Amino acid sequence: METMTVLKAMSERRDGDARAVALWLFAVAGLVALMVVIGGLTRLTESGLSMVEWKPITGWLPPLSEAAWIAEFEKYKQFPEYQKINIGMTLEGFQNIYWLEYIHRVLGRLIGLAFAVPMLLFWISGRIPAGMKPHLVAMFLLGGSQGALGWFMVASGLVDHPDVSHYRLTAHLGLAFFIFAYLLWGGLSLLRYGRMVSGRGGGLAAALTVLVFVQVLSGGLVAGMNAGLAHNTWPLMDGAFIPDGLLIAKPWWTNFFENAMTVQFQHRMLAYCVFVLAVVTALSLKGKAATGLRHGLLTAVLVQLGLGIATLLAHVPVSLGTLHQAGAVVVLGMSVALWHDRSLSRDD
Repeated sequence: METMTVLKAMSERRDGDARAVALWLFAVAGLVALMVVIGGLTRLTESGLSMVEWKPITGWLPPLSEAAWIAEFEKYKQFPEYQKINIGMTLEGFQNIYWLEYIHRVLGRLIGLAFAVPMLLFWISGRIPAGMKPHLVAMFLLGGSQGALGWFMVASGLVDHPDVSHYRLTAHLGLAFFIFAYLLWGGLSLLRYGRMVSGRGGGLAAALTVLVFVQVLSGGLVAGMNAGLAHNTWPLMDGAFIPDGLLIAKPWWTNFFENAMTVQFQHRMLAYCVFVLAVVTALSLKGKAATGLRHGLLTAVLVQLGLGIATLLAHVPVSLGTLHQAGAVVVLGMSVALWHDRSLSRDD
């Protein structure tokens, strides 16, 4: 009887530990989602090149005096964005764009602390569920890599052309979404099973998640090339559903990465594919347990499709562009949750 009591207590402790770690991962995933939205706002307001130095350890504080602000402004004046686009900008105008990029960078550091400190505490106290430590280390390393990749992206806009590489921007965006999905998957696994489960199985839900992620990368190319600022009609482009000029670059495959018309066209087509696959996936779900996921998925996809069309027709205003990026986080989150629920690796 005493042995049974001890075993029950140990089981309850393991469940409690798994729940605590899961809630922490959900909280960090929420911060990453916020980071993605602020990153989109930073890009849309063209604030990302206002900070011309990367100080990952010492860059916590903003300029605290007028002299410090003037010094930062003088640094900014030495780079192409000021010289070719913002020539004559006032100190107040510089401060407006500086603050948003500063918030973006500080939030990145705070996310690092929000992950590293609890992980260390959970690790020392022995509360990390079995098999979870390698995943937590991988998440931590990915987060650090994201910071370095962010500076690698910014540095590409500080050379000759005052715009970041659309390839580096896409990589930076894609890694942020991957980290978000990884955190969400880990939290769902621990909350439901007390351990990390694999992504084997999932059927249509798995395919949908992969397609949504590809669409996110496509959106990164659109954003990086400002491809949404042209062909602002829907459902036609230049008066046709399939416009002329999609494959004018040589070799042909470069059109999908460097031809702005083609990049926007493929983003449209992928959106239709996501919508169709989401409907098919939702219709394939059975049972009351899947009702909430079905409704959530379809609602998120429909809202995101509407936001995408509205953003295009309105020539990408900051408000709609930011909401569209936030919508992408929601759609990916719903698809990950659905894949996790449908995964064949579960034990229940």
